[in-house]
Amino acid sequence: MVPLSPSPLGFSSSSIPTTSFLFFRATHISKRFGLPGKGIVCAGDRTGVSFRGGVLRRELVLLGLSSSSSAALLFPSSASIAQEELQMASLVDEINAYTYSYPTQLPSKKFTFKWVESRKPERYSSAAPLSPDARLRIVSERVDIIDNLVISVSVGPPNFQIIKSKDKSTWTAKEVADSVLADKSALRVTSSQRVVESSVLDAHSNDANGEPYWYYEYLVRKSPTKMAQEPNLFRHNVASTAERDGYLYTLNASTLGKQWDKMGPFLEKTVASFRLLPLSENYVPPYKDPWRFW
Repeated sequence: MVPLSPSPLGFSSSSIPTTSFLFFRATHISKRFGLPGKGIVCAGDRTGVSFRGGVLRRELVLLGLSSSSSAALLFPSSASIAQEELQMASLVDEINAYTYSYPTQLPSKKFTFKWVESRKPERYSSAAPLSPDARLRIVSERVDIIDNLVISVSVGPPNFQIIKSKDKSTWTAKEVADSVLADKSALRVTSSQRVVESSVLDAHSNDANGEPYWYYEYLVRKSPTKMAQEPNLFRHNVASTAERDGYLYTLNASTLGKQWDKMGPFLEKTVASFRLLPLSENYVPPYKDPWRFW
């Protein structure tokens, strides 16, 4: 067994030596993401779970870009949060009618998350846009600056240049992921050094209360060029999207790529908890009073 580096919270992963084929694939992925080819550890995944997007989780483990844990069956991976009593709190946004749970403490490790509500829940018309066309907007956000964590909820219409059908029962998770990420894109550079901003690693769907939820995992390059130092190059994201009234509601959680093994399992649990709520009198649909900013 070749042990991978233990996490500061006490979690560790183990690996199984693999064939030269996996080493070749790891080298190929390292070139694709602009990562150094040296120092690759050959490691296998006990589950053998593969991504439908064409990239194997066990290969990404070789590059330190994949989770060592999972949330239920939504984000399958090599291990679980063994014997941990993770304490979580719930957020309920009645304006946009959704809820999710987020981690607060790991009592056994005497670890406390340091969340700050950077954006309180607000109506779509007054929310912060994520792109110049203002289609996709953040309606709430909380951050843990110390541990470099971000949880946000965004709302926006589907991008029908990517999603060809208006029947959501026919949508694939990859189409939904690409639609959200296309409207989320913020990099604006023309340099020949520009590289791909985001790469979807996994995309799949599940039903909850008769409604489809699309789950996806992806990397975002923080810098549009290859000049940034490797440890600060990527943010690792997981997200869940649901549709209502012609709009996509997305919960996104992220951390630095180098912290994924430590924080990823908790973010996966958060994303798995995301649900749209029955509408109340406080609900404000995104299409209502689009000119109103208060």
